[in-house]
Amino acid sequence: MANEKIILGIDPGTTIMGFGLIKVVNKKMEFLQMNELLLTKYDDHYVKLKLIFERTIELIDTYHPDEIAIEAPFFGKNVQSMLKLGRAQGVAMAAGLSREIPITEYLPKKIKMAITGNGNASKEQVAKMLQGLLGLKTLPKNLDSTDGLAAAVCHFYNEGKVEVGANYTGWSAYIKQNPKKLNK
Repeated sequence: MANEKIILGIDPGTTIMGFGLIKVVNKKMEFLQMNELLLTKYDDHYVKLKLIFERTIELIDTYHPDEIAIEAPFFGKNVQSMLKLGRAQGVAMAAGLSREIPITEYLPKKIKMAITGNGNASKEQVAKMLQGLLGLKTLPKNLDSTDGLAAAVCHFYNEGKVEVGANYTGWSAYIKQNPKKLNK
């Protein structure tokens, strides 16, 4: 069905990989699942990467997402941590690419902005907003899974966004130039 799709959101990490899935039906979001892959009990970084790849493949084979949204690593002061995080992200991306699923990367600030309207929002603020948006009964102890879910919701909100360079003088001009975006 052309008006139905599944988006997998991933918050990559070498300690915890958070993920969330939403289903979009007729331009409306439905919560499917969120969880996390705990990697703290593994000392070997390569074993962690293998587990990230395998879990991502398992999610893809179970839920058949049409698209993947992944949080981009943020720039920190610890170069070793950034390298490990980049590898975790790359392995998750490779899993999606191996199944030929389109992947979009979002900066953490962009995800927070899409969910809360504040690019500097806390993990707790993002989680609370998702709880309200998707009708989640409870929130997880670790908020890595809500971060993964936030990436999927951010992707949904950013689909079909007008490219930079379009100029609008107000809402009426925007609607006139984008009639297909109007919910009827």
